[in-house]
Parts: sequence; C-alpha cells; structure tokens
Amino acid sequence: MLKITLFTIFATVLSLVYVPATNGAEPAAGQQSMPTPKKTGHLTVNGINYYYQIYGEGEPVLLLHGGLGIIEMLGPNLARLAEGREVIGVDLQGHGRTPLGNRPIDLAAIGADMGVLVRQLGYRQVDVLGYSMGGGVGLQMAAQAPETVRRLALVSAPFAKDGFYPEMIEAQAQVGSGMAEMMKETPMYKSYAAVAPDVSEFPKLLDAMGDLMRRDYDASDAVAKLTMPVMLIYGDGDMIRLEHIVDFYHRLGGGLKDAGWMREHMSKNRLAILPDLTHYDIFVSPKLIETVLPFLNGESGSKSWAEEVEGK
Repeated sequence: MLKITLFTIFATVLSLVYVPATNGAEPAAGQQSMPTPKKTGHLTVNGINYYYQIYGEGEPVLLLHGGLGIIEMLGPNLARLAEGREVIGVDLQGHGRTPLGNRPIDLAAIGADMGVLVRQLGYRQVDVLGYSMGGGVGLQMAAQAPETVRRLALVSAPFAKDGFYPEMIEAQAQVGSGMAEMMKETPMYKSYAAVAPDVSEFPKLLDAMGDLMRRDYDASDAVAKLTMPVMLIYGDGDMIRLEHIVDFYHRLGGGLKDAGWMREHMSKNRLAILPDLTHYDIFVSPKLIETVLPFLNGESGSKSWAEEVEGK
C-alpha cells in the first residue's frame, strides 16, 4: 500500500517535470521551451563532480532543484528567472549529469559543496532559490557560508524531518532501488535518462535518496545561524505541516508581533503561502516567480497607510 501511495505521489510530480530534448530535437508538445545556457561544465568539489549550467545576465542566483529532479525541473520558472538574472543551475549529487560518487547523499555536505562551487565559479555572493531538497541544501549552504549568500528563498522545504505530515514520512521510507523498474515509463526517469552519464546508476540513486529520507534530521542549529534575509514559500496544499511552517517563520523572527502601522516592526524575512498549490506543482507555477522575484530583487512594493494618504 505504501509503495502504491508513493508511486502516486511520484506520478503527480512527474507529469510536471520538464524532460529535456536530446540530440538537438525540438521539445515535445506541451514542454516549455528553455533558454540556451551560455556556459556549462563540471567542477569537482569534495569528490563530487558537479555539473552546472549558467543562463542569462544580471545579478547571480543559484537555483537548486528538488529530489530526483534536474536543473531543468523548474522549466518555465527557470526561463522567467533568466530574463533578468544570471541563473546558475546545478545538478545535485547523483542527479542528472552529476555522478553519485562514493559518499552518502547528505544535505549538510552538499550545502558545504555549494559554498565552494560558487566561489570556484568566481562569484563572491549569490542569491539562492532552492526547492524541496534543494531548499534543504540552500539552508545548509547559507548557514555554513553566510558570506556567499545575499538572500535565501526556500520553497516547500522543512527544517526538520517532523515538518512532513506523518504519512509522508512513512511513504518516503519506502524509496529504494526496488522501485526503479516501475518508474521507467515516468518523466522522472526519462528526464534522468536523457542527461545522465550512466543510466544504470538510477537504482543506486533511489537507494541513496531512500537512505537520506529514512535518516532523522533537525537543522534548527542551521536556521539559528542565518543572517541574511530569508523567504519561505509553500503551497496551501503542501506536504509540509502548517504548524511547522509557522514554527520555521517564528525561528526567523517573523510573525512574533504586529508589524506596526508604519511597518516599523516589519521583519526582514518573508513568508508566503500560495493558494491552490501543492508540493508537486508549486515549482512550475508562475505564482512562484511572481512571489519570489521581488524578494530576490530587494523590492517591497508595499506602502504604509500614511504614505498612501500623502501620495508618496
């Protein structure tokens, strides 16, 4: 029963994942046309040979995809972001074009790798936008190397394992190589197979991800180290418990008091719960970029009542 439930979850996500065209072919019907990266390559950090792509021009933003995804997972939102920002996409350990290597998948370790990677690419500081697993990686990166992160946006990501609904924790525990065969007709496998250097590694990736999700974790210490502005974004139908979302925002100093009629007590951090969205579609929804881009650009757009009355 749990495997059926988990497969249903995967199928929901996979129907939305961008599958890159191969061999110069045009994108299939219904796929979002992607911009052409201006630079691609590999960088080895702590034994992991990370693949990256860089798109667009402007202030740099590091884009971190979700578990069992690839750089192109955010599809139209990647394209929209690259219209005004320089986007650095990375295939995380074991995902897409980045081999699994010989170490377990660990969010803290990958977060440390990202801090090194952006410096090796020549960036002093970047904004970070991470979805789900990528949000966990971004959180760890920002906590360990805060000087490299200007603003941090976390999408559908908890800071601790108990942030998920109990049935999701139970389902995640079933992930493993035994699911590989039944996933071969899904877009998740097909997107991996289209770009991975060794497709036979897919069952090993499932085992590594299952091991990650079965481990207990609590990144409260990492949250306490965040010094930069942070934005939390969730769907109102997310797999993250609402109580956990509120706790996360409170730990960042938000939602603890009224902001004041002149916004004098307004937190530098932000929280958004987007309507009519789930964990499985928020990453491709245009609402995501509409919500997060002003934050990443350091904009507000909100005025106090006094400013409105005075016409400022």
